[in-house]
Amino acid sequence: MKANPEIRERDFDEIDLRILDCLQRHGDLSNVELSARAHLSPAQCSRRVQALRRRGAIAGSVALLDRKQLGLEVLAFTSVTFDKAQYRRMSDLHKVIEGFPEVLECYAVTGDSDYLLKVVAPSLEAYGAFLNSKLIQAPGVISVRSVVSFDVVKSTTALPLDTA
Repeated sequence: MKANPEIRERDFDEIDLRILDCLQRHGDLSNVELSARAHLSPAQCSRRVQALRRRGAIAGSVALLDRKQLGLEVLAFTSVTFDKAQYRRMSDLHKVIEGFPEVLECYAVTGDSDYLLKVVAPSLEAYGAFLNSKLIQAPGVISVRSVVSFDVVKSTTALPLDTA
């Protein structure tokens, strides 16, 4: 694996990058399996992983669930515009959005809107109810625009650690 120069500047060596790449693609590997892929002894590999966790390079470990298998058929990207006159209430809006389980991700963005949300729902009707009864009622929200996904072309959590 050829390391991205910007990543190398943060003092991650080739072994660190190999471990990180393996873990982000196969988070359920045992330490023995990971050590074999990283070409290290299990003890060395375990020490490296713990060091990467302490440095914050590994933020956590999760199981990625299939939303459709769990009945969440609708995936939408929702743009939210905030009333600039209510700037003091922005933290209120953040707290409300954090409390919506339907919102998987929320980003402050540039452009025509202020926030971009990734939202899931079991149906279009449920998504509409979320918009009307929750999101539009949130403090400072003045407009909402949605784009509903009909197919996922690419979805990954793997960061680009190499340039190859």
